[in-house]
Amino acid sequence: MAGWVDAVSGGGGLLQVPALLLSVPADAPQAALGTNKLSSIAGTSAAAITYARKVKPELRTALPMAAAAFIGAGAGALVALRLPVEVLRPFVVIALGVVWVLIAFRSRWLSSAAPVVSTRRKWGTALIGGGGIGFYDGMLGPGTGAFLIVLLVAALGYSYLRASATAKLVNVGTNAAALIIFGLGGSVIWLLGLAMGACNIAGGVIGARTAMARGSDFVRIVLLVVVGILLVTLTVDLLR
Repeated sequence: MAGWVDAVSGGGGLLQVPALLLSVPADAPQAALGTNKLSSIAGTSAAAITYARKVKPELRTALPMAAAAFIGAGAGALVALRLPVEVLRPFVVIALGVVWVLIAFRSRWLSSAAPVVSTRRKWGTALIGGGGIGFYDGMLGPGTGAFLIVLLVAALGYSYLRASATAKLVNVGTNAAALIIFGLGGSVIWLLGLAMGACNIAGGVIGARTAMARGSDFVRIVLLVVVGILLVTLTVDLLR
């Protein structure tokens, strides 16, 4: 299920991380984050390949963004191994609230005619946006795909479908960097992660095919639901 959600809109960590927290030692929450990255990179890679066959990503933007996200995610994972991340939750809740409102009320983003965007804007979005979201993904994670999709739609005029396809390439970079750091830190349960990864691949392929068959309207609706659930979940955790 997490692979399907990730492939369509991002947010599979909303399902995987809580499930993993139930199965790892209470004093080692980093193992849940690390194992989630192992499972996620399998499904995200499968979804990226599936998308690329029909929805061609703009590699001149996607590859620099993936590289910046790789570096940012590595730095974020290093922070996650050393510092508590609870301090970030209020900021994440605010950011998700803004994202939900933008998706809900900026219907003009559904236009299929993408505006002409300057090379400087593409590089700025790729390096600054990719690096910042990558850092968040390495340190915390849930909602990364949603942030990437909205960034690509708002800043570069992508359709939701094309943004989702491009976000998968960037997510491969963030998951790889975080997995390396968590793996070196001994915070990955490898057998569990590989088993989950096999299921995540199936979900990722089905999710990508579903999104391509149903189009940007469908991606937007799933994105609204996933971001809304994540927003409510994090708000409840924050108020406890």
